[in-house]
Amino acid sequence: MRLDDYDNDINVGEAQPGGGFGGGGGGLLFGLLPLIGSRFGCGGIVVVLIILAVLGMNPLGLLTGGGNAPVTRSADSGQQNARQICEASPERREACQAFSNADNTWEKIFADSGQRFEAPGLRFFVGNSAQSGCGVAQSAVGPFYCPPDRTIYLDTRFFDELANRFGAKGDFARNYVIAHEFGHHIQTLLGTSDKVRQAQQAAGEAEGNALSVRLELQADCYAGVWAAKNRNRLEPGDVEEGMTAARAIGDDTLQREATGRVVPDSFTHGSSEQRMRWLRRGMETGDPAQCDTFSGAI
Repeated sequence: MRLDDYDNDINVGEAQPGGGFGGGGGGLLFGLLPLIGSRFGCGGIVVVLIILAVLGMNPLGLLTGGGNAPVTRSADSGQQNARQICEASPERREACQAFSNADNTWEKIFADSGQRFEAPGLRFFVGNSAQSGCGVAQSAVGPFYCPPDRTIYLDTRFFDELANRFGAKGDFARNYVIAHEFGHHIQTLLGTSDKVRQAQQAAGEAEGNALSVRLELQADCYAGVWAAKNRNRLEPGDVEEGMTAARAIGDDTLQREATGRVVPDSFTHGSSEQRMRWLRRGMETGDPAQCDTFSGAI
């Protein structure tokens, strides 16, 4: 994907390291529990749930950006010099370019519809944990968006795992990750995330998971809308890279790899087929209004 250089005024910085076990934000690309399960098995998931219960935290909140993690601003003393942060590595530079492009794309979409746009922040991990508005976040949970401080958190080492373990290689696969998290920011601006969290508080586990799936699939569709608005920047193979990434991170694919079986009621992000379908819908329509995952079947 051909991206211009990033804007120097983007809100980017390095997140301050944090200690202990804390929340992640909304829209973890892999989902905290599926990722832990794939690495440590069901026993690892049980341990995490026990720890969360002891701390009085809601496990479902980690998957949707809610929970009872402390709400504090990212402790990075404000926006840092974009060029200094982004030029620290080729991976950061590419992430800044994708983030900046998504920023400009959605600002125009909002302006065209007469809505006010507020840009999110981007914070890079500098260790294995970081302070966020959702609490202390571990880099192992993957890239995530935290609604309270409206910031995307990213450990660029994640991209190595995306390519080498899950077979999702290429720059567009990496850009899709950032565009998906940016989609969660759009949901925050539109009030969708708050409505889902409120509904989850009154729902059972299965229903709450189903709402999380719809939220995640909409973020996939929004990522597709971003790609459609930048169709002239796409290169041969980019669409296939995006679909490969969406297929690799479906809940059914992750569960099958981790345990050898699939439990649909436990899905929090959607099946591989669903994630590919909604990403494709956004790409084909380029219309955010076509990303209504909350009406009808998904």
